[in-house]
Amino acid sequence: QVQLVESGGGLVQPGGSLRLSCAASGFTVSSYAMSWVRQAPGKGPEWVSAINTGGSRTYYVDAVKGRFTISRDDAKNTLYLQMNSLKPEDTALYYCARDGYGLGHCDYWGQGTQVTVSS
Repeated sequence: QVQLVESGGGLVQPGGSLRLSCAASGFTVSSYAMSWVRQAPGKGPEWVSAINTGGSRTYYVDAVKGRFTISRDDAKNTLYLQMNSLKPEDTALYYCARDGYGLGHCDYWGQGTQVTVSS
């Protein structure tokens, strides 16, 4: 049974940092590309970042390039998203997803973790 459980969200001031974690079970993260997707209030889902199967390549939406870093720990079967220099427009529910249909094409999602950037 595939499960993805996100954690690490919260309330942070503009310019602050958070690290999101996504604990996976029922499959091995190193065998799949993985993504982070976010959904802001009143908006549709937005793909944020992905890491390829081998872990050698990472991808980001322009809005977060240079501020966010995706990584994974194969020993812990966990995906991460380090978010620095956070802006109010980063406020959203953040989901991790397994790219079972190829890079950026998700077949399983977690329940999400809320990130709120506000002073």
